Amino acid sequence: MFRLSNLLNSVVEGKPTRVLNGSIAIWNFTNRCNLSCLHCYSKATLDSTDTLTTKDIMSTLPKLKENGVKFIIFSGGEPLTRKDIYQIAQRCRELGIVTYLSTNGLYVKHSNAKQILDTFNYIGISIDGSEEVHDRFRGLKGSFKASMEAVDLLNSYNLTKVGIRFTITKDTYDDLEFIFELTEKHNIPKIYISHLVYSGRGLENLEIDLTKEQRRTAVNYILDKAFEYHESRRDIEIVTGNMEMDSILFYNRFVEKYPQYATEMKKRLIAWGGNSAGRKLLNIDSEGNVKPDPFFPFTIGNILKEDFSDIWTNNPTEILEKLRVHPRRLGGKCESCQYLEICNGGSRSRAYAIYDDLWAQDPSCYLTDKEIKETI
Repeated sequence: MFRLSNLLNSVVEGKPTRVLNGSIAIWNFTNRCNLSCLHCYSKATLDSTDTLTTKDIMSTLPKLKENGVKFIIFSGGEPLTRKDIYQIAQRCRELGIVTYLSTNGLYVKHSNAKQILDTFNYIGISIDGSEEVHDRFRGLKGSFKASMEAVDLLNSYNLTKVGIRFTITKDTYDDLEFIFELTEKHNIPKIYISHLVYSGRGLENLEIDLTKEQRRTAVNYILDKAFEYHESRRDIEIVTGNMEMDSILFYNRFVEKYPQYATEMKKRLIAWGGNSAGRKLLNIDSEGNVKPDPFFPFTIGNILKEDFSDIWTNNPTEILEKLRVHPRRLGGKCESCQYLEICNGGSRSRAYAIYDDLWAQDPSCYLTDKEIKETI
C-alpha cells in the first residue's frame, strides 16, 4: 500500500509520515458474497459456507496481537454477511487492534450505518467506474447505485472515515477520470486505487490487465491529481496498491517540483520499503490458511492446525524467510535495478503466475531499462 498523498504532504510540510509500526493482516472472514466481481481473488459466492467459527477467530486474535499485528482489514467475500462481525471487531478494539472494513456496501443500511461507523476505524467501499461499468464488472445491475448510497449515507455522519476502492483494469481504465470526479463531487475523503494481481478470477481474467503503456498513463494521471490536491489543499487522500513501482514515478515527479526535499523523500521511501508481503503484511483466508498476501500461490500454515505464533514467528517457512530479506534477492531486471530498496521487487504472485518463479521480476513492472539503471 503506497500512501502517496500522506508522503507528499508530510515531507513538504516537514511533518512525520504515517508509519506502520507493526503488521497488517487482511483477513477473509467469509467466502460468501452477494456479487461476482471479475477480479475477485476469493471466487466468492453466496452459496459458500463459513469454515471459521467465532471461537476459532476469537482464539486467534490475541495471537495476532502478540506477534505484532496492529491492523486487521476485514475482507471476504462480503464480511457483513457474518452475524458475528461486530463482535469480532469489538474484540479487536479491546486488544488495541485497528480495524478496517472492506465492503461492497450493499448491506449498509440506515439501520446499521451508525453501528458500522462506531465499530470500525475505517470503511472502504468498492466502486469500479460509472454505473454501467461498475454493474457489469460487479455482476449485478443496480449495485453501483446501492454502493454509492452506502458511501453517501456513511459520510453523512461527517466522521471522515469512509473512502472508495477502485480496481483498475482494461474494463475500468477509461473510468479513472470519472472516479476522481465522483470523489470530488461527493466529498469522499479517501480513494484507494488497486492494480490487478493475477489470482482467483483475476488470474482467469488475465486479459483484462492493463498494458504497460496504459498503466504508466493511469499512474501519471493519479499523480497529477495527488499534486493538484496538495497544491490546492483539497483534503482527499490518494493511496495505490499492488504496484510498488508507482513510488518511483512519484519520486521522479516530486524531485522535479520540490528538489530541495529530494533527500528526505528518498529516505522516507526507503524506510517505507515497498512490497511487504510476508514481512509487514499477511493474509488469513476463509479456510484458516495463512499466506504472505491474499494473492500468494502458497500457504505457510493454517490457524486451525497450528499456533499462529509458530507460523509467523517461531517456525517461519523458507519462503517466509526469503520474503523478509530486504531488499529481496530477485532475478530479471530487478537484479540490477537501482530502485529495488524502494519497491522491493513488487508482486511475487504476479511473478509466479507468469514465470512460474517466485523470485523473478514482477511482469507488470512498467519501468524502462533506462530508468532502472539511473541512480536516484
